[in-house]
Amino acid sequence: MNFTIFNIVSFVVLTVLLGDEIQQPYKQLIPGTDENVEMVFITGGTFTMGSPKSEKNHFGDEGPQHEIEIAPFWMGKYEITWDLYELFVAREIDAKKPATVEGKEVDLDVDAVSGATQPYTDMSFGMGIEGYPAICMTQLSAVKFCQWLSAMTGNFYRLPTEAEWEYACRAGTKTAYSFGDDPVDLDIYAWYQENSGGTYQKVGQKKPNPWGLHDMHGNVSEWTLDQYIPTVYNQRKRKTVSDPRVIPTKTYPRTVRGGAWTDKPSRLRSAARRPSSKQWKKRDPQIPKSLWWHTDAPFVGFRIVRPLNTPSIEEQESYWN
Repeated sequence: MNFTIFNIVSFVVLTVLLGDEIQQPYKQLIPGTDENVEMVFITGGTFTMGSPKSEKNHFGDEGPQHEIEIAPFWMGKYEITWDLYELFVAREIDAKKPATVEGKEVDLDVDAVSGATQPYTDMSFGMGIEGYPAICMTQLSAVKFCQWLSAMTGNFYRLPTEAEWEYACRAGTKTAYSFGDDPVDLDIYAWYQENSGGTYQKVGQKKPNPWGLHDMHGNVSEWTLDQYIPTVYNQRKRKTVSDPRVIPTKTYPRTVRGGAWTDKPSRLRSAARRPSSKQWKKRDPQIPKSLWWHTDAPFVGFRIVRPLNTPSIEEQESYWN
């Protein structure tokens, strides 16, 4: 083998090895704490989004089915817990952000990130804090958590798009749930109306989906980036669309996914969509009502993603505002 060929082969082997190393699960440590976010790598690919009319409990906003191409990303193994979310609300560790971060994707002053106000009451409603999913935040608050985490760590984090969320939930499957079509098996994978005992549960207790993600079905519904438009799939039915995102133009409704501890099995299906509502602030005593909290949504939380390909600074801002 001559020197040139050797160099080419060595470069290819090194690239493959580095690629394998990069595309691994990891734990994102929160500076100044012992807390971390476990991230699972999701290989990109193409999938069929939505559900067929023949699927039991199919809703009209789940069709027509259409092909979507998704770029690779990491996703939180679990829903964001109160242990993590309260760090963002309190903002007592901001000063512990490292002065320098090697290979950082984000160059953002943490002081420039808006912070959520303290809620007027216990937003866990006594259901549990340590190890339990954070709930009742608005989509804005979840978005700003991602921006804060990005500023603190130097890695770019955001909410998943609706398409990314369904792709990760399905985990290569085409059935109503990531484990098949029969809801009788939900007890193995999910907390929902029939087994939750009237409360949310600690994350990660149920069996994960085939890609290692816990509680994609049930426990708490999860915010996505998208505006909820019931007919949006009609715009995609004749071609494969790459990484779609319905950029919000108004506060309501936004899209949440996954179903919750309050829901029947039909709401936990991989394709099931739910719009947010002004009614989720019905009991908020503040005037004007809080930008950060939904007093009447103890069933809504979120998880985060980090794309493999870091967007430009301008693009990053579009995901956080």
